[in-house]
Amino acid sequence: MIAATSVQTIMTPAVYTSTAKIFLSATQPPDPGNGTQVATYAVNSDDLARYLDVLNAPSVIEPLRARLGLAPGTPISVAGEVSQTSNIMTITATGGDPVLLARIANEAGPVLADVATKKFSPLLAANGQSVEATTIAPATAPSEPVSPNAKRNLMLGGLLGLALGIGLALLRHTLDTKVRTEDDIKALSKRPILGDIPMVKSVKDGLMSLESDPHGRHAESIRRLRTNILFVDVTTAGHSFVVTSSVPGEGKTTTTINLALAMADAGSKVLLIDGDLRNPSVARTMGLDGSFGLTTLLLGLADPEDVIQRWRQSTLHVLPAGPVPPNPSELLGSEPMEILFGKLAHDYDFILVDSPPVVPVIDAVLINKLTHGLIMVVGADRTRKRDLASAVQSLETVDVPVAGFALNMAPVSSSTAHRYGYYGYNRDADAKLGRRQKRARAKHEA
Repeated sequence: MIAATSVQTIMTPAVYTSTAKIFLSATQPPDPGNGTQVATYAVNSDDLARYLDVLNAPSVIEPLRARLGLAPGTPISVAGEVSQTSNIMTITATGGDPVLLARIANEAGPVLADVATKKFSPLLAANGQSVEATTIAPATAPSEPVSPNAKRNLMLGGLLGLALGIGLALLRHTLDTKVRTEDDIKALSKRPILGDIPMVKSVKDGLMSLESDPHGRHAESIRRLRTNILFVDVTTAGHSFVVTSSVPGEGKTTTTINLALAMADAGSKVLLIDGDLRNPSVARTMGLDGSFGLTTLLLGLADPEDVIQRWRQSTLHVLPAGPVPPNPSELLGSEPMEILFGKLAHDYDFILVDSPPVVPVIDAVLINKLTHGLIMVVGADRTRKRDLASAVQSLETVDVPVAGFALNMAPVSSSTAHRYGYYGYNRDADAKLGRRQKRARAKHEA
């Protein structure tokens, strides 16, 4: 705004004013017969008002141009003001040439007096009298324009820019309906934020960053989330959590899978259960067979060891959702589900359950009755504040407090890993090194 004001100020032609003060009087020439001297009389107020009216008339302006030596038609702008207590007239010339303006203001008075005597004061002329203009304060060439006023314009531009910026910020805050930062979550709930997970390319190329990019920012943020959940685990005296979100598309399944991998990396015997019986995706994401699983066990068609699949050579085990049933909520809240979960909790060190979102269905609440805490994943720039608020309120209504939040897809610039860094191999910094620097570092390390 200040820059635009500056440009406009520079491009606007400068306007100057120059002012002269004159005293108008009527003079009586001497009478040679009786030896009287010149008599001077003050011009009455009626004549002064008449002179003021004709100051800009062609009969005054044309003689003024001629006296100044200006070409016919040259613009001249003059204005006059008469004092209420004396015969002093103030003449102001306005234009773009400071020197010419001073000449105009100084010459306008004498020209006006001469024209007034000949054309606008017939009574004075009949008595042989004339009007004279005595300069009291001559006009000088102005050094600064009256318009544009640079200081004033810049000040107004700055204030307008400040007001506009504040207004836009308030408007954006009012119209911004999405959760973007941790502060947006804190405004809706007092529960702790257990971690922020950045959106990085490695997650787009391979959803399981703990394996595809174990030293990347995403993997480090998952490990930090794992550590914070272990602290929550201490306070709840349990070893199982349900992971959910307010609405679909917030990355809860990807977060749950990577979190289970991180738990297994720490040496725990971990079971990952796909509790989303409406839209199961754990088996598909991990490349496992999802044709049998949790629903198979709940129907009594198999034993846990027959359907639970071990992830490669790790201590992570996966229980897919199995065939999609017509009554997911009834199965998750059933007595067989409670008995099964009790047995699984005895066999594994840690259990993570991926559940459907909270706003559309109640499944996460039913699963939470079996676990010891609920982790809610919030997608930055995806989750609407009203959806998150609705989810939190729904959980609080049924006395299911959120154990903690995980801000997923957070901008890298605001993530914890970016702010504080982490110990390990810095691939970003290494990519910026030239060949010589890499060879020098390798030689030094050797």
